[in-house]
Amino acid sequence: MTKIGIGIIGCGNISAAYLRLAPLFKSLEIRAIADIDHAAALARAEEFDVGSSSIEDLLAAEDIDIVVNLTIPDAHYAVTKSILEAGKHAYSEKPVVLTFEQGKELSELAKQKGLRIGSAPDTFLGGAHQQVRALIDDGAVGRIIAGTCHVMSHGMEHWHPNPDFFFQPGAGPVLDIGPYYITNLIQLIGSVKRVVALTSTTFNERTITNGARNGEKVPVDTPTNIHALLEFENGATITLSTSWDIWAHRHANMELYGTDGSLFIPDPNFFGGKIEMAGTDQEIKTVTPSDHPFGIANEGDNANYRGAGLADMASAIIENRPHRCSMELALHAVDVMTGILKSGETGGFVEMTTRCDRPEALDSQAAKALMA
Repeated sequence: MTKIGIGIIGCGNISAAYLRLAPLFKSLEIRAIADIDHAAALARAEEFDVGSSSIEDLLAAEDIDIVVNLTIPDAHYAVTKSILEAGKHAYSEKPVVLTFEQGKELSELAKQKGLRIGSAPDTFLGGAHQQVRALIDDGAVGRIIAGTCHVMSHGMEHWHPNPDFFFQPGAGPVLDIGPYYITNLIQLIGSVKRVVALTSTTFNERTITNGARNGEKVPVDTPTNIHALLEFENGATITLSTSWDIWAHRHANMELYGTDGSLFIPDPNFFGGKIEMAGTDQEIKTVTPSDHPFGIANEGDNANYRGAGLADMASAIIENRPHRCSMELALHAVDVMTGILKSGETGGFVEMTTRCDRPEALDSQAAKALMA
């Protein structure tokens, strides 16, 4: 069995999920982890029985083919650039970069070196979202013409021990949570043509209410209440509301409306969940789940297959085919998200400067082929 050697830079909260779930996938073998805080890398290495090293040694290691960038968003560009310069393929947590210009530079560097860039989110590869993709492609609700997306809460200062970066430029609800929703919309509908948005910041500071920093104030320097309208190339218009200023609401995570019916889609922040659908009779019914392996609950009631996009990229390298969590997809999502923020500043429509084809669907058979 061919294995792709994986290194990880960044040993914060999210690294545990990658390390825990990597054994699910046959092409992945994590061979070293590193962090600017070497103590953090040592602790993770001991927890998951993997090797740790300095960042420099990891980038120089001959047995590592892909380096996963799990640093904070503000460091994604610089770290991914260093990975490519070291001659390694790069896979980044979302968002892959914070500006379109950064993304273009990395794309050109990867092309020059014959390397690949992949990026989270990979939740759109989940069983529920791939089943929705199949329903749309099969014409179950006709042509998608409209929809709504809502991801609103009151932030993460009540549970995250170090929430500072969430409220700084490069984060906020659009760039932090938006990738899950926008990426799923792109894989379901296609490229976005233009956006317009209203943005605001309700609270100038947040109070941490957990852990060692309980009671500490965190400044807010990015919009936290964003309401956008996305026009897709196929003519569909989708409302997207992202906010960390909302205490409670009753809006569904994602609904898509077609010429012949409606789809009610589970939270694209997760791989699974219940799908509902109505036809021209207007009766909403639960859709029987498919046999897709990435929709099967494996952590309590939750289906969690984080790393599926990385596994698909590793297999794509072995098989010499395109990978689904591509730089083109990630960069178009960044184009959309930064366009939303720019529209909030200018008050006008922002045309997208990129487009991308929908990634290839990942059906049950293809998903099973990725698993150990």
